[in-house]
Amino acid sequence: MTIANIFLAIGPWQIAIVVLVVLLLFGGKKIPELMRGLGSGIKEFKDASKEDEPTEDKKKE
Repeated sequence: MTIANIFLAIGPWQIAIVVLVVLLLFGGKKIPELMRGLGSGIKEFKDASKEDEPTEDKKKE
């Protein structure tokens, strides 16, 4: 199976099971903290990648 076929094979029941397992493992109070940390990590990654782009253009010239 290719990666594209694996993503197409995931249905609503599989997603519901994963969400249920995450709720059972972490609990309702811990999930917002995890999502907040994930969001700030993504924001920092985007900011860092934007800072690196102009330096690559200078190297090509």
